[in-house]
Amino acid sequence: MITAAKDFLKRHWPALRLRTILLAVLLFAATMPAVEAVWLRGYENALVRQTEAELAAQAVALSATAAALWPGAAPATGPGQAPEPEAAPIDLNSAAVLADRPPPAPAKAQADPAAVAAAARLAPIFTETSRGALASIVMLDRHGLVVRGLGLGGDLSALPEVRQALAGHSETVLRRNAAYHPRYAMEWLSRASDIRLHYARPIVVDGQVVGALLLSRSPRALFRGVYEERGKMLLGAGVIIVLLIGLSGLASRGVTRPVEALSAATRAVAAGHGTVPETPPTAAIEIRDLYEDFRSMAAAIQRRSRYLRDFAAAVSHEFKTPLASIGGAVELLQDHYQTMEAADRERFLANIAADNDRLSHLVGRLLDLARADMAQPEADAASDASTAARRIADARSHPGFAVTVDAPPDLPLAAAPEAVLESMLSTLVDNSRQARASQVTIAARQVDSCIVLTVADDGPGVPAADQTRLFEPFFTTRRAEGGTGLGLPIARSLAEAHGGHIRLGAAAAGAVFELSLPVLAR
Repeated sequence: MITAAKDFLKRHWPALRLRTILLAVLLFAATMPAVEAVWLRGYENALVRQTEAELAAQAVALSATAAALWPGAAPATGPGQAPEPEAAPIDLNSAAVLADRPPPAPAKAQADPAAVAAAARLAPIFTETSRGALASIVMLDRHGLVVRGLGLGGDLSALPEVRQALAGHSETVLRRNAAYHPRYAMEWLSRASDIRLHYARPIVVDGQVVGALLLSRSPRALFRGVYEERGKMLLGAGVIIVLLIGLSGLASRGVTRPVEALSAATRAVAAGHGTVPETPPTAAIEIRDLYEDFRSMAAAIQRRSRYLRDFAAAVSHEFKTPLASIGGAVELLQDHYQTMEAADRERFLANIAADNDRLSHLVGRLLDLARADMAQPEADAASDASTAARRIADARSHPGFAVTVDAPPDLPLAAAPEAVLESMLSTLVDNSRQARASQVTIAARQVDSCIVLTVADDGPGVPAADQTRLFEPFFTTRRAEGGTGLGLPIARSLAEAHGGHIRLGAAAAGAVFELSLPVLAR
């Protein structure tokens, strides 16, 4: 089951860039405090509104009871007075927070006797309601004088919420709580900790406002509410942890693990016994490109190592025979110089000179090959392929060996120096001459963005067994005639150094070589 799930993820894993993975992790980390703050603010505002709704419900019940028990009130015979539409719930984010409720001002007149009588009747109800709801309940007469509750006999008519209630409208205000003392260690984080809600509601009897009720209570403590909602909080924390684990897994699969695997492969390849692992499908795009680049580099290093190994073996073989011949001739001359016939001495010296010339020629060709391998394209280098081909044809043609050129007059310039182009053409033409061809044709044409020069001869062609080794250094069928087997490898290295290539083409008779070079960009 787990293996099937892993295989499914590998097949359907999206190709993500490294910057995308890092951006997702950083954005998640950056937004978490903001998300938490918004959630806490929203939850705290909900607690304040819940407290307001509880106060309003209590005030509705108490004002209706007061209206029913008010002295002289007519008995209710109908559905009663239409309920007053409630104002929009208070918003902790935008509502102004007033100062703590001031003590009542001294009264300038006597309280309404009807209100005092009603307060006496309602006293048991107020007491039980206040005890159960943990709210302060103050009853006022129609002039704003306190007839029940804190500040009995004082005047609260100056308070804005009381003025609204006596005008027939319910009102909720937020005020500071001077008696507040922190109870929780982190309570300072809450905006509502030192706030108290004050809700004022009119008492209406027979269509007239005869008094008001002023209820106040502190909102539910945020931290108490959080404690009560700890199950949901723990669930949210668990979701966050799961998301963090998922993001860390994304970073691990996309960056860390592929880099570690590539690092281990690097050490193994450097030790000479490792292979590049398969590119992980869950890796970031940049890491995938890094794997492909490393695989190309490892392959190039392997090819270069094999080339150097074969090159060293070939050089050793090529140098061994003439050096052995020179050594044997020198030894014979040292041992028998005085008794040796003059003709024999001349013959041995001639052999030494010939082997020396062969070694000198071989060293020169090796230097040419090294320069070709390290050649770099020259900026703005250009050559006219038609002119270079005709120059080679004029220089190489002689009785019994004809070189002709077939090139259009409007051929664009090739992006290679003239000397390099002529060197490659000379090698191909000389190769045909040494194969005992009598006719060579150099044809030039443009194919897409390349100049293609075809060197075709009427010689015996290249045997099938030799075609795969034709461009290997030191491979030659003319070793007895002084061939070094470096001409074609040098020409190929020069072509590749300038963005082109040389290959053996298909031919019904003779040999055909194709030299391709890029067109000079204008």
